[in-house]
Amino acid sequence: MPDTTRRQLTDPFKSEAVRLTQESGRPVAQVARELGISDHVLYRWRSEQRHVESQGRMCPAVRAEQDELTRLTRENETLRKVRDFLRRAAAFFARESK
Repeated sequence: MPDTTRRQLTDPFKSEAVRLTQESGRPVAQVARELGISDHVLYRWRSEQRHVESQGRMCPAVRAEQDELTRLTRENETLRKVRDFLRRAAAFFARESK
């Protein structure tokens, strides 16, 4: 099995690729071939950009919000686990001291 790694494409690259599809008048598949990416990926980027623009935000801002939400969700779960542990420990030591 070949060892393949995913390319990490930047947000400016994605935005420029979508802009090319809108302004060049060429088919999306042709622009995708020229950029060396899959046409379904370019369709998805275009759809994401339309969705983001319909909400009145820019793509990096939405991505930053999603990253922050993910980070806070993980932190919240960690804090819940610590809280539950401390409750059990407090109950244990309360029973032991009686």
